[in-house]
Amino acid sequence: MLKKYFVDLHVHIGRTMTGFPVKVTAARSQTIPGVLREAAVNKGLDILGIVDAACPRLCAELEEMTARGVTRELAGGGLRYHDHLTLIPGAEMETTEENGKCAHWLAYFPTLAELRSFSDFLAEQVTNPELSTQRCYLPARVILEEVVERSGIFMPAHAFTPHKGVYGQCTDRIKELLGDNNFDQVFALELGLSADTVLADHLTELAPLTYLSNSDAHSLKNLGREYNVLLLAEPSFEELLMALQGLEKRRVLANYGLDPRLGKYHRTFCLSCGEIASVDSPATSCPTCGTTKIVKGVLDRIQEISDQDGPCHPPERPPYHYQVPLLFLPGIGPKTVSKLLEHFGTEMNVLHSVSYQDLIEVVGERIGKVIQEARQGKLVLTAGGGGTYGKVVR
Repeated sequence: MLKKYFVDLHVHIGRTMTGFPVKVTAARSQTIPGVLREAAVNKGLDILGIVDAACPRLCAELEEMTARGVTRELAGGGLRYHDHLTLIPGAEMETTEENGKCAHWLAYFPTLAELRSFSDFLAEQVTNPELSTQRCYLPARVILEEVVERSGIFMPAHAFTPHKGVYGQCTDRIKELLGDNNFDQVFALELGLSADTVLADHLTELAPLTYLSNSDAHSLKNLGREYNVLLLAEPSFEELLMALQGLEKRRVLANYGLDPRLGKYHRTFCLSCGEIASVDSPATSCPTCGTTKIVKGVLDRIQEISDQDGPCHPPERPPYHYQVPLLFLPGIGPKTVSKLLEHFGTEMNVLHSVSYQDLIEVVGERIGKVIQEARQGKLVLTAGGGGTYGKVVR
């Protein structure tokens, strides 16, 4: 029987359990045990992808946790944590393309042996393998071949962002970067916080790919701020791969993510006067002061490279539901979130299942109404840009 599972496949680790840095921009509290507890207990996720797992120290931690029985390897791939959550170990890498530009990519592996093998390979290609997302002086097509050789999954990370997104600043077409044969081995693409299905489907070459909306969490509070609902027989690597390929009725049922306007790179940002563009896209220079010293927004970049007049959704494309994380909502802070979790268990329950009446009984009518309006897409938003998140005005 196929069931629905909540899935977030892009989470970072800030420190090892012994305090060594891994992802230097991630919180110190972001350890493997801390992330697994938060995802399973407070967030209500079913499958979690850790994208720093190929760093040797973290790889060793996962091996040690499995030896102690904290996690166990599944026959279908992945690691089961206390029968509450499936961990898919992976890596985020920065490649160097023949055109001299760089881009970020994600890879996931079914077993600890395959993860360790890739970790050993990657360690020879970067300056400091213990730090995540280090620059690798190999192109993506070579890395893809290494991932596929180890039965892995390979895809672009935050594909449209101006900083290291493959479309954001590396190429207009992924197929030209990878070649036709290699492109056929890519089954999915991560949208990133400033894009959604409507924007991505302006590009014809993406029609066969499955879209994923992941959190790219660098802190515990941001786990699950974007996620996916998958239809699977069980929470395992093999089932995940089948869903990305749309095989045997396994599939992504829905993407849940920020309204792209809330993303921190949605619109073009002026580096001279600090203005975020509000004119019609594409804004390729500052509409206020005229300079071309800008950080080009995701909306503006997609409009610039689009090969269609508008979005063209393939029939199997699932819906993209806009969702505002609790901490983005006005009037909701950590104490209110804790109160909601105490009464309703997980953030997924609060965002999806709890009735309006039950909400207002716990947090009052004002907060309950804000959560209800977020569910209904009625909030007023201002767009983000240049590294600053958009805001909920009300």
